Amino acid sequence: MGLNRATFVIAVVVAALSLFAIVAPADRSDDKYDDRGKKSRKGQSVQLGPRPFYLVDKMGEGELKEKLGKCAAKMKTYKHRDFSIGHRGAALQFPEHTKESYEAAARMGAGILECDVTFTSDAELVCRHAQCDLHTTTNILATPLAAKCTTPFTPATFDVDGNLVTPATARCCASDLTLAEFKSLKGKMDARDRRASTVEEFLGGTADFRTDLYATGDTLLSHAESIKLFDTLGAKFTPELKGVTDGFGASGLTQETYARKMIQEYIDAGIKPQRVFAQSFNLDDVLQWIAEFPDFGKQAVFLDGRNPSDLSASPPPLSEFQNYKSMGVNIVAPPMPALLKTDASNNIVPSGYALNARQAGLDIISWTTERSGRIVEDVLVGGGTFYYQTTLDALENDGDILRTIDVLAQQVGIIGLFSDWPATTTFYANCVNLK
Repeated sequence: MGLNRATFVIAVVVAALSLFAIVAPADRSDDKYDDRGKKSRKGQSVQLGPRPFYLVDKMGEGELKEKLGKCAAKMKTYKHRDFSIGHRGAALQFPEHTKESYEAAARMGAGILECDVTFTSDAELVCRHAQCDLHTTTNILATPLAAKCTTPFTPATFDVDGNLVTPATARCCASDLTLAEFKSLKGKMDARDRRASTVEEFLGGTADFRTDLYATGDTLLSHAESIKLFDTLGAKFTPELKGVTDGFGASGLTQETYARKMIQEYIDAGIKPQRVFAQSFNLDDVLQWIAEFPDFGKQAVFLDGRNPSDLSASPPPLSEFQNYKSMGVNIVAPPMPALLKTDASNNIVPSGYALNARQAGLDIISWTTERSGRIVEDVLVGGGTFYYQTTLDALENDGDILRTIDVLAQQVGIIGLFSDWPATTTFYANCVNLK
């Protein structure tokens, strides 16, 4: 049967639209536009895995469990959230500060990723938690570069009854190596066996709440490479300028040039300041950024490393936080226990530190959830208590991780939380509609 002209035109248009629908990429609910108007996170669906839902199941009965349970049952798609900050990537199970760890954190919805920044002997910046941690976070002792370590491997010694006398030791620094040498190493889980008699034994010792399943020769990164990777992943950046424990050595850096170089690498990469939360435990670093790079300084983060039990029990006065504010500091970042305490009814509540910081007009970021292992085994029986030391009386089970996060978010009002397993913080942020 023949077609008249009008019918023919309609048929062609319908066919074209149908073809377009077949080949056009499907819209993704987690696609976003970053502050440059460029599509970010394209094709990256957030994958939480079972852990957040396990934690909900373990919670004690109550309003929060009911709310999060309903979210778990109904929410089908989760989005990246800036509240969820990947602490060294996803260090609960992936070797920290490696490409693989960062990618895992981004897949779990971390909106911000952290590169701890230190330096090499040729003054290049790299991602490591400390200047001298290569002996526990890389395979350096099993390579010829072990000869460059500040302290070579020394096996443990024991008495005649088999009791440990001196632990096995080694000390290897990024500043001992050139960038090329650093890049030749492979990442491993941060661990060591203090009873080791061989290098192979020393490189073990991974905590039982972590795993070596993904420690398969992971990729170390320079700071500049981390910037490129995070940008590709559509994430924001929170680099931490690490303390200098063993001097600047052959690098020729000074504290000022070191701090300046870190920010300059974001400028050189074309990263807008709004995407960068530069951190330091050294207030002088933060003040330098505020003075030299005011656009970056607006959200530079002053890390408070004082004893959290002291900060919670005897909080700094309001005037101290007001002084920070007057100097241009807008964000402080103490550990979780500094912000929390328990009341007479064993409820988790904000500490005086939290109340004073907020009253002074400061934003707060905190650290680090999912780092101490299981609450039940590692805290209540006297294990890894650091991150829960001021709220022990209120803790009952692993689900209290979510209860802790809820108090930090809703009562303290933190704007972000570092996590070794960002799926948990991403889940919470999605369920309560945090940014």
